[in-house]
Amino acid sequence: MGDYFDELNRTMEWVGSLPRVRFIGQSCVWDGHALFKSMLKVPMNKRLELPVFEDFQMGMSIGLALEGWIPVNIYPRSDFLVIASNQLANHLANIKITTEGKLSPRVITRVSVGGTTPMHPGIQHCQDHTEAIKLITRGEVEVVELRKKEDILPQYQYAVTRLDSKPTILVEYMNLYHTQVD
Repeated sequence: MGDYFDELNRTMEWVGSLPRVRFIGQSCVWDGHALFKSMLKVPMNKRLELPVFEDFQMGMSIGLALEGWIPVNIYPRSDFLVIASNQLANHLANIKITTEGKLSPRVITRVSVGGTTPMHPGIQHCQDHTEAIKLITRGEVEVVELRKKEDILPQYQYAVTRLDSKPTILVEYMNLYHTQVD
């Protein structure tokens, strides 16, 4: 049946095959974290490597979505997504409200809660900020926790195809990357 990480690989290959999808973030083109290894079958022309400027990255993904692209916004750690909370809480979560429903940018954010095994990376790389993210986005951004491999593909499929184009944050758990969850 395969493990959690195998399912992420299969899912990223499917997402990457869609014409309007673009992956943006750190280690999209250059290896630097485990999320990169889950995108090996995503075509390089669908990836945009960005420097470490998380807030700008979220704003850029909003702009891409407003232009008809489907950005898959990569944050290798939940701790780094906190840095983008300005764009997330003040712009992405409010755009449908401020435009009276005229705009709803389909921004897909892929974020991982850092693993603590086989080595603990330090507290600033493994905190789970999922509940805080849910609070600051007030339900205007769907936050989905991917705790079972069976949920990965269906949740990405829904995020990419949902009729309301509601922004979605998909939370992965690095401690599950090489664990069987059959």
